[in-house]
Amino acid sequence: MSRTPNSRPVVAIVDAYSTASHLAPLFDVQGYDCLHVQSLPSPPAIFSASFRAQDFIATILHEGDVAKTQAAIEQYAPVALLAGAEIGVELADTLSEALGLRTNGTELSSARRDKFRMVETVKAAGVPAADQILATDLDTLLKWYGDVPRRVVLKPVRSALNDGVSFCDSADEVRAAFENLMGMESAVGQRNDAVVAQEYLVGAEYYVNTVSLDGKHYVCDLWKTQHLGVNGVRDLLGGSQLMVREGPEQATLVAYAGAVLDALGVRNGPAHTEVKLTPQGPRLIETGARVCGAMLPVLTRAAIGESQLEWTVAAYVDPQSFLSRWKTGYEVARHAVCVNMISGNSGKLLGYPRMDELQQLESYHDVLLKVHAGDEIRRTVNDMTYPMLVHLLHEVEGVVTHDYMTARYLDGEGFYDVV
Repeated sequence: MSRTPNSRPVVAIVDAYSTASHLAPLFDVQGYDCLHVQSLPSPPAIFSASFRAQDFIATILHEGDVAKTQAAIEQYAPVALLAGAEIGVELADTLSEALGLRTNGTELSSARRDKFRMVETVKAAGVPAADQILATDLDTLLKWYGDVPRRVVLKPVRSALNDGVSFCDSADEVRAAFENLMGMESAVGQRNDAVVAQEYLVGAEYYVNTVSLDGKHYVCDLWKTQHLGVNGVRDLLGGSQLMVREGPEQATLVAYAGAVLDALGVRNGPAHTEVKLTPQGPRLIETGARVCGAMLPVLTRAAIGESQLEWTVAAYVDPQSFLSRWKTGYEVARHAVCVNMISGNSGKLLGYPRMDELQQLESYHDVLLKVHAGDEIRRTVNDMTYPMLVHLLHEVEGVVTHDYMTARYLDGEGFYDVV
């Protein structure tokens, strides 16, 4: 199906899952049809459950042959091609480069997905980052760990959603985490043939969400996160709070994130960068060359009027609009918090007996329900097992903070009816 002179221009999205499922309707408003490119024959359900087939003119399945997939896409003469979810980043780089479209290219593509190469690439560019090792055998890992107990983090080389992340305080815990990870299948369906071990970074964690156009980075939103030690997890995400654009912390975060994006070759499109502010300065956790997950940009839009989603569309189909505004900051009209509710038990969920108390909070905006009554609920240990995300929104920051603390209190005994 080649494009006729009277048909609308086409934008291709590789793996339009999670938050990226909101991109196609925005391109549609701007007069563009969207073509979906599926990178895996059977994408993980955690991603594909959010896919909206009705928003696309067709889906092209990539079966491993890049030339064949490229030929199928060329029939639609796309004017842009970008990654949606994390699993589509490398294929999007390959295809956009091959098609001669705006791209981040393939030279550093693996460094944007491989968590070990990511940090090493950043350090090679002179940007401070964590001490780490890539281990394929236990002896190498334990030699790096040393004889003096300290806290380190083990994670899969390629994964997402905090899958397989382990915090270890002793050699025995390092050994157990390594043996658990090696050979297991990650959340993105890949076998773990190696493990990344990194020093534990002390400090608060932040998100810097950006959209880039030919190396110019616009900061769409900044978030400060709060973590809990719960359910056997050292740092489980409990929530995130939208920050105002200006301030000393913000300036440090923006400068550092920009240096990271430059080092990783992120010149075009959205990126989600996670940073810790340590006593030694900012340090990279990881960067994803795609829109922020967990529908956080949808809450951002409600708070400030636009989000990473709108800026992504502008970068690809209205670059003049992007370039006229990319140096400006955003204004917070309403303060926002995303509360990650945490289940302490697994079983069959009968309901949420105290949901009405949550919905009566003054700043309650909406809820992203991931586990419904009648479903199986799992003990929350990573990003795949939150039963719901609660969005709070209000003009007064104190009201949001009050309700955030109340929601955290409600999220305990009596909130879940589980068999």
